[in-house]
Amino acid sequence: MKRMTVLLVVSVLWTAHNAAAQDDWANLGRYRAANAEIAQFAASENRVVFYGNSITDSWAKYFPTMFPGKPYIGRGISGQTTPQMLVRFRQDVVDLHPTVVVILAGTNDIAGNTGPSTQEMIADNFRSMVEIAHANDIRVVLSSVLPASDYPWKRGLEPGSKIVALNAWLNAYAKESGCVYLDYHSNMVDEKLGLPKELSADGVHPNEAGYRLMVPLAEEAIRKAITLR
Repeated sequence: MKRMTVLLVVSVLWTAHNAAAQDDWANLGRYRAANAEIAQFAASENRVVFYGNSITDSWAKYFPTMFPGKPYIGRGISGQTTPQMLVRFRQDVVDLHPTVVVILAGTNDIAGNTGPSTQEMIADNFRSMVEIAHANDIRVVLSSVLPASDYPWKRGLEPGSKIVALNAWLNAYAKESGCVYLDYHSNMVDEKLGLPKELSADGVHPNEAGYRLMVPLAEEAIRKAITLR
């Protein structure tokens, strides 16, 4: 009887957790309090928002040491896809009044985290984010998707070539739309179209060495974006 009661409690808590997640599909609550604190201060010169998924989310803790003294803000959420990022773009980017937004997204779309996505669907979400940014005088850096030969949470999708195709589109669209293209991929890819072991523990997320390799690439892209006319 006691075991059944425990199981019932666990079931109720799990159901409540799932319901809460569904009520905030884009996780708008994640940065709401932090955004309110930032909103109290005028935008600093050349404020930059790094916007993305778990790769950006995990990188933000290194910002104070990897980008010392820079007004860089991390707004990544683990597992997110471009439709979720589009929903929270105004709250987590526009309302922070950055000079530049660095967008890194797409790998979770390829993994199907929020359902099947075609490249055109992903492209539409990127277009919408860029158009919103430009309408608010925010310059955009479009980052290449990092290489991955497989996803630990969804094996067998063989994403390597799909990532290459999406990056080719991102590069072309950046030129077409007046954005800066940030090419992490060609600087980090191995012979299997994945992340090498020295840069990642799981083949998807960079380790500290991987992030350190990304720093000068990001800094150069931000510099270019700031000087765009």
